[in-house]
Amino acid sequence: MVFRSEEMCLAQLFLQSGSEYDCISELGELGLVEFRDLNPSVSSFQRRFVSEIKRCEEMERILGYLLREIQKTHIAVPEEDESPLAPPPRQVLEIMEQLQRLEMELSEVARNKEKLQRNLLELTEYTHMLKITRTFIHSRSRHEALGPQYEEFPTMETDSVSGCTGMQRLGAKLGFVSGLIQRVKVEAFERMLWRVCKGYTILSYAEVDENLTDLDTGEISKSVVFLISFWGDQIGQKVQKICDCYHCHLYPHPENDEERADVLDSLRTRIQDLNNVLHRTEEYLRQVLQKASESAFSWVVQVKKMKAIYHILNLCSFDVTNKCLIAEVWCPVSDLANLRGALEEGARKGDATVPSFVNRIPSSDTPPTLLRTNKFTSGFQSIVEAYGVGDYREVSPAPYTIITFPFLFAVMFGDLGHGIVMSLFALWMVLTEKQQKKKRSRNEIWETFFSGRYIILMMGIFSIYTGLIYNDCFSKSLNIFGSAWSVKAMFTNQQWTNKTLQTNSLLTLDPNVTGVFTGPYPFGIDPIWNLAVNRLSFLNSYKMKMSVVIGVIHMSFGVVLSIFNHLHFRQKFNVYLLFLPELLFLLCLFGYLVFMIVYKWLAFGARDSSQAPSILIHFINMFVMQGKDLAPLYPGQTGLQIFLIVIAMLSVPVMLLGKPLYLYWLYRGGKGLRRRRGYERVRRVSEDDTSAAASYEDDDEEEGLDETPGREALPKEFDFGDVLLYQSIHTIEFCLGCISNTASYLRLWALSLAHAQLSEVLWGMVMRLGLRITTRVGVVFLVPVFGLFAVLTVSILLVMEGLSAFLHALRLHWVEFQNKFYHGTGVKFLPFDFSLLPSVFEQDGLL
Repeated sequence: MVFRSEEMCLAQLFLQSGSEYDCISELGELGLVEFRDLNPSVSSFQRRFVSEIKRCEEMERILGYLLREIQKTHIAVPEEDESPLAPPPRQVLEIMEQLQRLEMELSEVARNKEKLQRNLLELTEYTHMLKITRTFIHSRSRHEALGPQYEEFPTMETDSVSGCTGMQRLGAKLGFVSGLIQRVKVEAFERMLWRVCKGYTILSYAEVDENLTDLDTGEISKSVVFLISFWGDQIGQKVQKICDCYHCHLYPHPENDEERADVLDSLRTRIQDLNNVLHRTEEYLRQVLQKASESAFSWVVQVKKMKAIYHILNLCSFDVTNKCLIAEVWCPVSDLANLRGALEEGARKGDATVPSFVNRIPSSDTPPTLLRTNKFTSGFQSIVEAYGVGDYREVSPAPYTIITFPFLFAVMFGDLGHGIVMSLFALWMVLTEKQQKKKRSRNEIWETFFSGRYIILMMGIFSIYTGLIYNDCFSKSLNIFGSAWSVKAMFTNQQWTNKTLQTNSLLTLDPNVTGVFTGPYPFGIDPIWNLAVNRLSFLNSYKMKMSVVIGVIHMSFGVVLSIFNHLHFRQKFNVYLLFLPELLFLLCLFGYLVFMIVYKWLAFGARDSSQAPSILIHFINMFVMQGKDLAPLYPGQTGLQIFLIVIAMLSVPVMLLGKPLYLYWLYRGGKGLRRRRGYERVRRVSEDDTSAAASYEDDDEEEGLDETPGREALPKEFDFGDVLLYQSIHTIEFCLGCISNTASYLRLWALSLAHAQLSEVLWGMVMRLGLRITTRVGVVFLVPVFGLFAVLTVSILLVMEGLSAFLHALRLHWVEFQNKFYHGTGVKFLPFDFSLLPSVFEQDGLL
């Protein structure tokens, strides 16, 4: 039943030992029940199936590692059309062993691959170092051949007799340190060498042409080859420490060119061998991952289901014999037969000797709210639940929102052309929904549009309808049936002449002249109004009155829906003390305003339109009891208005005091009356009635108040002040809300006017410029103009204006409509359903 949430019941499941896993698995596949926690005081680490959950988490860890490796190699994980069932407990260890073996194999291969890559990187760096430092040595030799013009260490004078420097005489030996450093560290490295070594070093460096990958961080960066010349072991030790500090990769420097050539030849051979081995390792790793990817999806789903089952089993409690598991669930009454069938199937799979069974139990707790939806109604239900989840068995606004929401949107968005574009976009999403679901886009904006595709489709269809009513298509009117106004009749009846046309820039068609106006346009607004100067005044008057009429009807419908809540919850006194006063107050004031609007439309025609009184003046005079000098709208108007004002004013104290006084009488005076009649306050709970509402029973009326649990209970303490205060707030909110809410519906007129004016401005400032050029160049110029017009139409009028109209329609439903009957303080029914369980791998983008 879509008009009210489904009837729920609290049930006990007795799951026999050995088959409880299979029973919970069957319930998870069907998604019938919501489990309650029977061990709220027990911590998560002290429950019975903690070890099984830890095993599932360990398998999730291995699967996460496996999926990350698969993602690195860009292998697609195939998804199965049907979700695999949860594996039986005896297969859990087999899956665990498979995953552990696979993890060990992958870890070993990955370690070998990383080791090979590090070796290859070191050999590549060594090769670059040898090639670049050779140029340093050769350039240094050329400088030495110049003689006294260039000196490596100018502070070290050469002895003329021995030919040795002072450093050589002290036993110091020339040393070299060579290696690679990151490009960003070179300046700081050079500065540190100069400060620490006091200038007794020579640093030569050059950038490597090839980009090298840092295996620790995975970043690709530029590296620099350096060669440091120094005298003495002490300086060498300092240089070594500075290189270690800056994480330089150091390699031995050859003493001569022959040794350098031999090392380069050896490196080329080793690099080639390493590349071959690395290629075979990567190929083997890809084969292992390719084979693992075929089962990865099944493993992920099975582990997710296993973990969910053990989590549910932790919510259950054991009986005294420890042979039976007891669970408490909320279940729709209509699904009890399916629940019993699922337990029977689970017991059959588990080879249980004793069958599991269901037992309905009474409860004083408020059941959760379940409203079944499909792909069409789910979007509208989401709009309602964004305001609040409905109370249990409360009237749901969703079925009516399917019609009223797109209609109110279309009243503000009414344009035939824009409605067609919106409908085509939504229709494309609806027709390709299967393909779009398979793509699983991560764009949140697109996901929002796609989830509301049926809402957009309905809004587009209704916008086409209201666009035809307004006769508005991209700010232009369509002359489908031919205008009912005739200019020819003004000339025929000698009202206009050629001189009249020459001397007047503006002319007025007089509908009182015979033949000028032949009758109303068959559907919507006459297209001639698109040419009229007073078009805006005419449409403003029409749309403003239409907004008030729609608003009062919408609010009245909301008040009428509240009576179904009062009758269902057996609160008949609310019908007389709340519903009738609210409806009378609304209809006697604003319902009468709608009556005057419709009466004026019907009673006054073109001939006597100048004598038609102002509805606004009459409505204001109705409250101030004035206006006797004004011409009445109809005979007996003053008496009827006084009567309606009196009825509306009398409704206020009834709303304010009626319910508190009645409840006070029922608690004080009515209690003895019930006892004399033999009635007693009881709580109606049985296997056939799962309602948690308690009731006062009398001969003609029943009332729902909160009670303490129990088959029979005494009334709680009754606080008249609290009830009166709550009712005062409700009365003030409703009376003032009727005024403000009616004015709030004028947003239908305001946004419709804004949309029409924006559309007209866009046509006049963009499209008309392209259409004015009549030469051949105009055809070429029209292409970019139309492109600009299309972009602005979609971005401004469809997206921005559409979003604005959507939000205003949302507000009209939440504030003006739903608060008349919908509380929205319930708890949503969340069944244990495998398909609804989130996956950590999907959230991380691994699946």
